[in-house]
Amino acid sequence: MRFVTLLSDGIDSPVASYVMSRAGASVILLHMCIGSHDRSGKIEKIKLIARRLEEVTGRYFPLYVANHEKNQAVISEKCERSYRCVLCKRVMQHVAREFAKENGCTGIIMGDSVGQVASQTLRNIRVEEQDLNYPIIRPLVGMDKSEIIDIAKRIGTFDISVAQTYRCDIVPLKPVIGANSEKVLDIQESLNFNQMIRDSVNSIARLN
Repeated sequence: MRFVTLLSDGIDSPVASYVMSRAGASVILLHMCIGSHDRSGKIEKIKLIARRLEEVTGRYFPLYVANHEKNQAVISEKCERSYRCVLCKRVMQHVAREFAKENGCTGIIMGDSVGQVASQTLRNIRVEEQDLNYPIIRPLVGMDKSEIIDIAKRIGTFDISVAQTYRCDIVPLKPVIGANSEKVLDIQESLNFNQMIRDSVNSIARLN
């Protein structure tokens, strides 16, 4: 089985990649790059994360990056503030789906843990992946943060993940926790959504 991980530079998605690799999956890493700060800081972090995953598992983790900066600019301009994270996740999942299909993958790995952040409430998760029609694997879904941190420390990704880099600046102060599916689809129509996905997929480049 082969999967694409939506890899951030945080704690959770590297651990999810590790768990699935230990379960026998072949894992490709895809990072959604959000700008010049990302290129100067986070890119080096995700390279270190990929390298550490290879060291601890003895397996190869191909690493790719997609341009997400333009998507975030559109979302920030046109999307209701509280819905930004939900729409951002939808864009990332659709980009990952197209990339996964191109690479013969079974599905997408994400580091979601239910209720950990606003975009990971059960209702938001359901709305984020509506009409995706592609498997999303969440190996950490029932873990609490302390369990995930323990694994990250054990495998050596924790210190890399917590190193300070640029953080997303479009996150709302009060994100929606119970997104309305019809409203999300209405917002999506105003974003030229399909073109955003195509542009991001076409931007994907390999880093290792």
